[in-house]
Amino acid sequence: MKPAPFRMERPRDIAGATALLATGGDGAKAMAGSQSLGPMLNLRLATPELIVDLTGIDALRTVREEPGHVVYGALITHADVEDGRVPDVGAHILRRVAGGIAYRAVRNRGTLGGSLAHADPAADWVNALSALGAEVEIAGPDGTRRLAIGAFLTGALSTALAAGEILVAVQVPKVPASARFGYVKHCRKVGEFAHAIGAVLVDPEAGSCRALMGAIDAPPLLFPDAARLFGGHIDAGFAARFDATAADAALTAAGMDDAVDRHVHVEVLRRAAVQAATLFTETRSAA
Repeated sequence: MKPAPFRMERPRDIAGATALLATGGDGAKAMAGSQSLGPMLNLRLATPELIVDLTGIDALRTVREEPGHVVYGALITHADVEDGRVPDVGAHILRRVAGGIAYRAVRNRGTLGGSLAHADPAADWVNALSALGAEVEIAGPDGTRRLAIGAFLTGALSTALAAGEILVAVQVPKVPASARFGYVKHCRKVGEFAHAIGAVLVDPEAGSCRALMGAIDAPPLLFPDAARLFGGHIDAGFAARFDATAADAALTAAGMDDAVDRHVHVEVLRRAAVQAATLFTETRSAA
C-alpha cells in the first residue's frame, strides 16, 4: 500500500519542530528514523496531514557525559550504540541491547528517541532503559521538562507527550563497576518483536537489584527493589534464590490471566537473573 497524501517539513532546530507540531495539532506527526511510523503510514494506520522530519536537527544527535549519567540525543541510532560510536553506561550494556534489535538495516536508521516515543511495549529500549532508570527530556512550545521514563510511558503505544512536544534526549545513569545487567528476550525468530522480556540490574556488593518484565501489552512491570524476588536479600548467590511464585503473582496482579504467558515471562526473567549472576561471577574470577 501507499501512504495517504501528506505535507512534509524539515526544520533545522528544535524550536522550529515544536512550532510546526503545535500548529499542526492532531494532524501532525514527528518522524525520526521512520522505522515505526513508516510502516504505519504505508498501511494507513496513521494518516497525518503533516510530517515533521526531525533528521535535520543536529542538536538531537549530540551525546554528552555528565557526572553519574550519559545524555543521548534523540536521533542517536541503534547502530551508533551497537558500534560504540557513543559512550556506553557500563561494560557493553547498551551495546548488547542495541545489537539484538531487529535487523542491521533497521538499526542503521532506527533511533532511541523514536523507539521511546512510539512506546511499543515489546521494544527493547522501552524495556532496557526502564530497567536502567532512565529519564527523558521533552521540548515543547512552553519550554523543556524532564520525566522519569516510567511517567513518560503512560500505556501501550501511549506517552506523556503533549501537543507540540518532542522527545529530545534520554539521560541514562551510569552503571557502577560492581553491578551487572542481565537482558533476555523471547522471540519466535531473530528480528521479531519480543513476546517476553526480562531485565535485571544487580549489584551484589551493594545488595541492590532492579528487575523488569516487559512485552506485556502495557508499560513494563518494574521492581525498583527486586529483593523480594530473590528471597528478600541480594548477594552473590541471588539468582539461585529466584522466586518464580512471587514473579508469577506480580504478573497476575498486573492483569495477566493466561498461565502459559505468565510462565514464559517468569522464565525469561529467571534467565536474565542467571545471565547477570554469571557475568558477575566471570568478572570476579577474571579479577
